[in-house]
Amino acid sequence: MDTKDKLNNLDSEQGQAIGEWNKALKIMSTGNTDIDKTMGGGIPAGSLTLIDGHSDAGKSVLSQQIIWGSLQKQSTVTLFTTENTVRSLVAQMSSLNLDVLDPLLLDYLRIYPVRLMEGKDNIKHALDNLLISISHEQDRDLVIVDSLTPFVTHISPNEAIVFFSKCKGICGHGTTIILVVHSYACEDNIFSHIESMCDAHFRLHIDEEGDKLQKKLEMTKVRGSKRVKDNVVSFEVESGLGMKVLTWSKVTA
Repeated sequence: MDTKDKLNNLDSEQGQAIGEWNKALKIMSTGNTDIDKTMGGGIPAGSLTLIDGHSDAGKSVLSQQIIWGSLQKQSTVTLFTTENTVRSLVAQMSSLNLDVLDPLLLDYLRIYPVRLMEGKDNIKHALDNLLISISHEQDRDLVIVDSLTPFVTHISPNEAIVFFSKCKGICGHGTTIILVVHSYACEDNIFSHIESMCDAHFRLHIDEEGDKLQKKLEMTKVRGSKRVKDNVVSFEVESGLGMKVLTWSKVTA
């Protein structure tokens, strides 16, 4: 069966029962109480989630924090990464005290590095294959793509919207899908359309605080969650600690 046929079959496959579903009560957590609070308590199972932000704003670290937190609750996680190899990711997370080697060996965590060849046709074909691969992981609790930027900067707006729509269908089975992208990857009107399709959206940015640059995490929306008062937090990434939320006094110091 060629790629086109496989894609055409995705909708029918998504409509099939996949057994008794017990994911409804699961929440994808970062394992960090302060960050979870900002995220409205965590990401509900079955949510299509968008994480966007500037370069070096902490998108990958947030993704890794969610991976670790979910694994602590015995969730199964699959990561497709254009940013790391398996070895480099495990080492990077270990340096943040987010050890995932045992879950990796026990198949609670699967890591699939994604390598792209230059050329629009090659990237479109790779995106089609990524979608098929995601559909094959729909028995997992959480699937993360970090990041989509190399794809969406080389495809049409309609192709990006179709991809998000297909992922939304896979989430209907109870799988939580997190898609990470740089803020510059899409035009504003397309980005707004994509955001509206998602159940949860987190934005990371870097602001000037006095004479310092400060990383910030903003909860734009989380389905089923009340908008919390402190929906923006400042944080730093510390070796051996991971993401650390800063108190107001520390931010203004």
